[in-house]
Amino acid sequence: MTAPVAVILAAGKSTRMKSETPKVLHPVCGRLMIDYVLDAARAAGVEKSVVIVGHKADLVREALASHSDVVFAEQVEQNGTGHAVMMAERELKSHQGSVLILAGDTPLLQGSSLKALLDAQASEKAACVIGTADTENNEGLGRVVRTASGDFDCIVEHKDASEDQRRITEINTGCYAFDTQLLLSSLRKLKPNNVQSEYYLTDCPRILMDDGHKVAASCSLTIEEAIGVNNRIQLAEVRSHIQREHLNQIMLSGVTIVDPTQTSIDINVAIGSDTVINPGCVIEGDVTIGANCVIGPHAHIVGPKTIADGSHVGR
Repeated sequence: MTAPVAVILAAGKSTRMKSETPKVLHPVCGRLMIDYVLDAARAAGVEKSVVIVGHKADLVREALASHSDVVFAEQVEQNGTGHAVMMAERELKSHQGSVLILAGDTPLLQGSSLKALLDAQASEKAACVIGTADTENNEGLGRVVRTASGDFDCIVEHKDASEDQRRITEINTGCYAFDTQLLLSSLRKLKPNNVQSEYYLTDCPRILMDDGHKVAASCSLTIEEAIGVNNRIQLAEVRSHIQREHLNQIMLSGVTIVDPTQTSIDINVAIGSDTVINPGCVIEGDVTIGANCVIGPHAHIVGPKTIADGSHVGR
């Protein structure tokens, strides 16, 4: 069975972030935002990811240069999500299998959810499966409309939705699993028939359905996974989520963190059992802390650094 590939959209500017740094290169707990998306794709079985670059493309290429499973395609002008995926055609044209379309600014994506999306595509024998999530907080989000029998019918954007449609809690997450060759055929038929004169990826499912192919929707993701980081507030919210999960895993491994709300530990930090992390500690970068250590309070440790078993590190 051919391994799936992924196309990761990372060409946009950091307009709402008000930053000169490409959005996907903003760090979250010591790793780049896009690194989390790449890891989720790998966990779903992806062996090659095509990253679509655009704004400050050289910076993104440089940041991901060490990833042997990443190739790049450039979108010189940002003409919509469909146009962005078109840029990957050279990398996709010989692929016989599935392709995941993902956004590079969704660091909470889970590999298990993407695997469920691919499994749904295989079981449904679908040309496309739209990843959806269920949420009451659906303001501004595209609604997934189903037929009376529960099959996918269409996506309706919030501004175009009727009162009944606005009550729908199943929303489009922007994650898709496509048959690669059918995706390419639908992209060739895209028209910029909208106010922005852009090519929308969301038009591809309807093109495939009109051509007689099956399109399905699978509620495989949580709303947290689906929400992209568009501003510094959302960046802080995502970081808080990832940090909380990381500290929980550290504590479950046998480390005491006296007050997790006053502790910051990067993802790449390794800590031995029976070590105590006191309040106010910030541990950044590639740091290895041995067993039976006492860290802090108010210690700031920056890697690369290794701290021997039994050490006591003060401020």
